[in-house]
Amino acid sequence: MVAPFSNTAVNGASDGAFAGVSLQDLPKSNVFTSNLPPDPQYMTPISSHKAPRADLGPRMVKGALYTYVQPEAAKDPELLSISRKAMRDIGLKEGEEKSKYFKALVAGNKILWDEKVEEGIYPWAQCYGAISLFESTNPSTKTRYEIQLKGAGKTPYSRFADGKAVLRSSIREFIVSEALNGLKIPSTRALSLTLLPKERVRRESFEPGAIVARFAQSWLRIGSYDILRARGDRKLIRQLSDYVAEHVYPGWESLPSSLDSLRSPSKSARNVTASIPKDEIQSPKDAEENRYTRLYRAIVRRNALTVAAWQAYAFTNGVLNTDNTSLLGLSLDFGPFAFLDNFDPSYTPNHDDHMLRYSYKNQPSVIWWNLVRLGESMGELIGSGPKVDDETFVEKGVTKDFAPELIKRAETIIQNVGEEYKAVFLAEYTRLMRLRLGLKSAQDSDFNDLFSELLDTLEALELDFNHFFRRLSSVRLGDLDTEDQRKKKASLFFHKEGIPATAHVNEQAGRERMGAWLKRWSERVQQDWGTSPEADEEREREMKQANPKFIPRSWVLDEIITRVEHKGEREVLGRAMRMAENPFEEGWGGDGEEEERWCGDVPREGRGMQCSCSS
Repeated sequence: MVAPFSNTAVNGASDGAFAGVSLQDLPKSNVFTSNLPPDPQYMTPISSHKAPRADLGPRMVKGALYTYVQPEAAKDPELLSISRKAMRDIGLKEGEEKSKYFKALVAGNKILWDEKVEEGIYPWAQCYGAISLFESTNPSTKTRYEIQLKGAGKTPYSRFADGKAVLRSSIREFIVSEALNGLKIPSTRALSLTLLPKERVRRESFEPGAIVARFAQSWLRIGSYDILRARGDRKLIRQLSDYVAEHVYPGWESLPSSLDSLRSPSKSARNVTASIPKDEIQSPKDAEENRYTRLYRAIVRRNALTVAAWQAYAFTNGVLNTDNTSLLGLSLDFGPFAFLDNFDPSYTPNHDDHMLRYSYKNQPSVIWWNLVRLGESMGELIGSGPKVDDETFVEKGVTKDFAPELIKRAETIIQNVGEEYKAVFLAEYTRLMRLRLGLKSAQDSDFNDLFSELLDTLEALELDFNHFFRRLSSVRLGDLDTEDQRKKKASLFFHKEGIPATAHVNEQAGRERMGAWLKRWSERVQQDWGTSPEADEEREREMKQANPKFIPRSWVLDEIITRVEHKGEREVLGRAMRMAENPFEEGWGGDGEEEERWCGDVPREGRGMQCSCSS
C-alpha cells in the first residue's frame, strides 16, 4: 500500500535508521491473491503445484487476475550483485544477501509454501507481470512491496515468449531501476541480479539467462484493465478498481478531488484535498464525480508527476504501451530505454520505433493517450455518477435509457481530468526545471526566457542535456559579468571536439548564443540569491543536489554488459550500482579513473544509441 497521495516520499524509501531484519523474519503477506479471483483452472496452490510445470505455460485465462505458478528451477545460479539501498528500503539487514536462503529465493529455487501441510504463500503471476513470490512489509516504514522474479520461467501470460530474460537486458533493468530511484523519479526497484549459467536464451542470438529480483508497491498497470474491457468483464473491472483503491492506494478517502486552480495547480496538485467520504458525490450536474472518478484522477496525477520527471531528466522509456503504464505512476518494464545524450527532442532509443511514437518529445502525450484508454475501461463506473451503487446498474449494467447520460458524463469527466493532467504535468516540470537551474522563486517569464530558450540552444548546438546542468551548477556568477567572460565560459558546455559539424553552427556563433542565455540566467539567479560569494556557494550546493553527476547512459551500460558477460568481471556491477544509487555525489570511492570516464564526455560513437525490445 502506498502513502497518501504525495510527491514527498519516493518509493517508500527507508530513512536509514532501521537496522533491518533477516529475509526469514521479514513480515510477508499475499493480499493480492487473497482479494482477487484466481485462474479457474488452478483455483488453489495445490492444484497448480501438482500440475506438470509445462502445463502452466501460455494460454488464455478468463475471469481471473492471476494464476498460481512457481518459478522454474534454476541450475547452478550465481548471485552477481545486489542494491544495498533496495535491501534497506525493503527492510533487510546488511549482509543478508550472503545467506543461502536469500540466494535460493532470488534465483527462484525456494518458495514460501510447504507442500506437506499446504500452508504458506504460493507464488503467482498476473497478466503482463513476472512471477510474484510474496508481499513484504518493511517493519520500519510499514511500506508493502510485491516481490517478483523476472526471467524465472513461463506463465499462462507469457504469450509467445519463453518467460526468460537475458543477462544483457537484466543488467540494464537492474541498474536503471535504482538509478531512477536515486534521481527521485518514481520507479519499480531492483533487489538483485542472478546469472543462470546453464541457460542459453534465444533472442537475436543465443545469450546467457538471468533473473532480476525486483519489487514495487504494485505491478498493476493500465493493461490490467485493457484486457478486462476487451472481454467485456465489467464485474471484474469493478472488483479490480475496488482492490486498487483499498489495497494499492491507502483507501477511498485518500483519493483527490479536483484541482483548486488549473492556472496555479502547484500546491493543490501536490497536497491534495482528501478525506472525502467514500460515497460522497462531488461537482455539478452532468459531471457528478463518484469515488471511481477520484480513483481515476489519482492514477492520472501520479502519471503526470512521473512523466514530468522523465522530461526534466531526459529519461526516455522507449516503449509506452498501456501495459507499460503503471497505476501508481511508476517507471516500469525497462526495455529499450535511454537517457538523452545530446538534446534531441525527436530521439527514440527503440530502433523499431520508426514513427517516433515513443520519442522523448512524445512521452507526455502518449501517457495521456494511455490514460484515456484507462478512462474508457473505467467509463461505466465513472459515467454512472450518483447511480454507481444502484442495484440495477451493478447487477444488470447500463440500460438503454441511461446510456446517453452515462456516456456524456464519462466523456466530460475524462476531458476535465485531462486538463488537470496537463496542469499537474506543467507545474511539476517547471518546479523541477527551476531546481535544476538553481531558482528559488517562480516567475511567469521563466518558461519562455529560460527553459524554452535553453532547450532550443542545446538542440541547435547539439549539447549534452544532463552534462549541461551539472556543469552549470559550478559556474560562479562573478565569472559571467562581461560578455567576453560569458562567451569564454560557454565552452564549458561544449563537447571536447567543440560544436559538432552536424550542428551547422560555427564556434563563435555558438559562444554568442550560449553567452546570451548565460546572461539571462545570471540576472535571474541574482534576483533569487543576491550576489554574495556565500550565497553563490549555497546555490552551487543546492544545484548539485538536483543535477546528477552520474547517469547510466547507454554506452556505459554496454561497457558493463561486455565486461560482465564476455570478460567475467563481477565487481564492476557493484561499482556501477553505487553510482546509480547516489548520482549526485562528486565521487564514490571506487575506481576513480572509471568514475570520471563514465561521468565525462560521451564518446562520439556512443551518442544517441538505440537498442531492441528483447529481454
